[in-house]
Amino acid sequence: MSFAFGVPAFGSSPSSKPEADSLGVVPAFGSSPSSKPETVSFARAAALSSKAKSARTTEKATIPQFSPLDFIPLLENQWRNMDWSEEAKETLMESVRSFKPASESVTEARVLLIGPVGAGKSSFISSVQSVFSGRVINRAMVGSSSSTSFTKKLRSFSIRGAGEKADEPTALVMCDVMGVGEGETTGLTLHDALSVIKGHAPEGHQFSPEQPVGADTVGYVRKPSISDKVHCVVFVVDASKVSSYAKSFGTTFQQLREHISNLGVHQVALLTHVDQVCKSTGSDVTQVYRSMSVQQAMVKAGALLGMATSYIVPVKNYCSELDLDENIDILLLKAVDHILQYVNLYFQDNSD
Repeated sequence: MSFAFGVPAFGSSPSSKPEADSLGVVPAFGSSPSSKPETVSFARAAALSSKAKSARTTEKATIPQFSPLDFIPLLENQWRNMDWSEEAKETLMESVRSFKPASESVTEARVLLIGPVGAGKSSFISSVQSVFSGRVINRAMVGSSSSTSFTKKLRSFSIRGAGEKADEPTALVMCDVMGVGEGETTGLTLHDALSVIKGHAPEGHQFSPEQPVGADTVGYVRKPSISDKVHCVVFVVDASKVSSYAKSFGTTFQQLREHISNLGVHQVALLTHVDQVCKSTGSDVTQVYRSMSVQQAMVKAGALLGMATSYIVPVKNYCSELDLDENIDILLLKAVDHILQYVNLYFQDNSD
């Protein structure tokens, strides 16, 4: 068989399969072998080509897109023991409600949350308040931007009881401050953080890198008592950003930790947004301690802070939810219980 520009030669067998012409157009099967091949204009060829491309694009668009999170398996066993029962939740709530500082001169334990902008400090405070209020609330004002700190002032929040004791505050006070920035001019400074911990900064003080806390600050506490001081510092790190934090954060955190240790104040850490690094945990928070992703994020947080992972606990804050979830409550309460253990150590270390 001979061919000219992809068209069957005249006289070829009518049963032969027709070949495509130079534009990729194939004559219809069963057409007369003596008929001339269909003439295709460039406009029609372009239209056919566009239609074929559109079909391929549509086909491509229907291919399922998978996140890398979909392929990270869960561990067979929890890497930390956790009790997710209703009884466990009630036990934890009662432990927080009945907590009393191990010092006769102090009625409230003051805990300071420190972390980058958007890490979830205010959200954690609101989430814990929600657990004890029986509904999702946002008393600690929460921002939506991850570039600027929504919190500008030193604000202290009492954690109140629940049920019949809803109007009775517990002995736990959480202090919210401006987020730590990438430099001394973009967020809470080392000087101001230490001023809060030492008890010099007054309630409601508005932070400004240009106006550090000092003797001329309105309301400055010159001789703070043990009640004015912070009894435990909680570093808050976002699990979904722990790999992308600027190196300056690590330097800042470790400088802070060294100074805080010199003050005799114990430190722990919260790993927030764990639902964003593990799909299984996002749909079921009880999988958090079976998650390799969360475990890896915790190791990275420990490296960033210069802190052993035994001091770090994962949490899921209430962000988009409108109703409470028992398992999220348990994870939050476990974090509070963890914090209070180190608060007690402070009072034991500073007992008369």
